[in-house]
Amino acid sequence: MNASVTVGSRPLTPQDVVAVARHDAQVTVDDDALQRVADTRALIEALADDPQPHYGISTGFGALATTFIAEDRRAQLQASLIRSHAAGTGAEVEREVVRALMLLRLQTLSTGRTGVRPVVVETYAALLNAGITPVVREYGSLGCSGDLAPLSHVALAVMGEGEVRDAAGDRRSAADALAAAGIAPVALREKEGLALINGTDGMLGMLLLALHDLEMLLTTADVSAAISIESQLGTDAVFAADLMALRPQLGQAVSAANLRAFLAGSPIVASHRGPECTRVQDAYSLRCAPQVHGAARDTMTHAARVAERELASAVDNPVVTVDGRVESNGNFHGAPVAYVLDFLAIAVADVASMSERRTDRALDVARSNGLPPFLADEAGVDSGLMIAQYAAAGIVSELKRLAAPASVDSIPSSAMQEDHVSMGWAGARKLRRSIDGLARVLAIEVLTGCRALDLRAPLEPAAATGAVRDLIRTRVEGPGPDRFVSPEIEAVTELVASGAVARVALARTDSAHTLSTPVHTA
Repeated sequence: MNASVTVGSRPLTPQDVVAVARHDAQVTVDDDALQRVADTRALIEALADDPQPHYGISTGFGALATTFIAEDRRAQLQASLIRSHAAGTGAEVEREVVRALMLLRLQTLSTGRTGVRPVVVETYAALLNAGITPVVREYGSLGCSGDLAPLSHVALAVMGEGEVRDAAGDRRSAADALAAAGIAPVALREKEGLALINGTDGMLGMLLLALHDLEMLLTTADVSAAISIESQLGTDAVFAADLMALRPQLGQAVSAANLRAFLAGSPIVASHRGPECTRVQDAYSLRCAPQVHGAARDTMTHAARVAERELASAVDNPVVTVDGRVESNGNFHGAPVAYVLDFLAIAVADVASMSERRTDRALDVARSNGLPPFLADEAGVDSGLMIAQYAAAGIVSELKRLAAPASVDSIPSSAMQEDHVSMGWAGARKLRRSIDGLARVLAIEVLTGCRALDLRAPLEPAAATGAVRDLIRTRVEGPGPDRFVSPEIEAVTELVASGAVARVALARTDSAHTLSTPVHTA
């Protein structure tokens, strides 16, 4: 287990979120933050005694904001808010997403800008540390007024109601799980219900996890492109640093440097570098890999900047200002996060599309520069990797559909009070599926390219690409008669998704772009 993550002393970093969400790092709350929370709570309790109505403290919510709620009904008001808003439906959301959501809401609560009591903050931390994960359903958030339904399912568990998964992954009632962990349920008071559900935490959590994965997958895309270029007898001359400097796009320069490093010293590339080679230039999917992969890197950098600003935010409505005012605002609107989620889905689809084109070239005897049809052992009797390309094409087609932006849609809700919404949660959900698809498409290219490298024997690949080929051979046999292909694709996908392919390539070069968490934004 990773060292603990401290909440409240500074904004969380992307790597903090990954550590808690995926690796069960323990959470501690800064003492100064708890004092800040207590000081702000005193302001809320003073307003609760005021005969004048204050939104979220002594009124209803949303379209019912003008309805005054008497003091003896306010506990019921808060509980009713959470119960009614915990209206998610569909499949369970992944554990890592729920944990990220909980941590991000905890961070906002610890800013002292929401008006909750310290016990609420401490209980969120306690659930995370006990490994208790509320059951959150996939559908229910419009990405405005916060991720209301997902956050409400979490708040319901904090109240000791609803369902959770315990540390062992078993599904049980929240009441039983909290009792077993020695955690007392929280009876919510004025303002606290709103504070627990007004935030972009779900979509932001998924964005941060996506950025972490994409940092590795875009390096893997450079690796898979290098294997394809090498095995299809392409040239590395087009990736020269002085050519890249003529168009000073930052991501392009990084990807080109990776390709130069991964192909450095390749006997296969050297074998056709002389004047006897009549090829003028490679196809776009080989030659323009840095331009496409680099544009995706630049998109990721922009998205990371938006995410880091959101990490430094206190999103609630109403919010308690630094000078003690309680003010309504629109900071819960998910547009900033929703836009970059959609932007990333476009980049993912394009990187995968180019990868699939390189795979297709390797299998086409008219374009592969001497490789057997479909890389088959005995063409006609064997089909080789023909249908593996079909799988990649099918995924790419779906990725193009998933690239259609969610954020351009809006459906009014709450009796037209909430008449424009971001759909950021939907954008985050489809991006997660897109990233899974990209890993699979890259895995099929790596599988294909490594077989093609073997078929170039006795010529040897570069150190980096050869190391990847050797890694793949620990899980998948080399060229030969047809065999069951699906398990081989799954095995290579696991190596891609775990980062093993990128790491083994990077380990064989000193000059390639290194993986990092959090994502570089400089």
